Amino acid sequence: MVNVELAMMALEGLAKSPVTLRASGGEVVVEGDRLALKELARLLLLLGSDTSDPEDGFELEPGVHATASSLALRIQLRPGA
Repeated sequence: MVNVELAMMALEGLAKSPVTLRASGGEVVVEGDRLALKELARLLLLLGSDTSDPEDGFELEPGVHATASSLALRIQLRPGA
C-alpha cells in the first residue's frame, strides 16, 4: 500500500517543478531540473515498492515493471538546470 501523504508531497513538488515526458526514437525521455527529478524518483519509489515504507530502491523486474516490448527510458537534466 502506498503512503498517501508521501505521495502527495512528491506530487506537490512536481507541480512546482514539472517534468517533460516525450517518446522519441524508440525511447521515452524524462526531462526536468534536479528538484523535479528528485520528486519523480520519490514518487516512483513509493509506487514501485511493495510496502508503504519503501527502501532506498528496488529492482525493476521483467514482467512486473517492464516487458520485452517496453520502450527504453532515458532521464536527463533540462538544459540550463
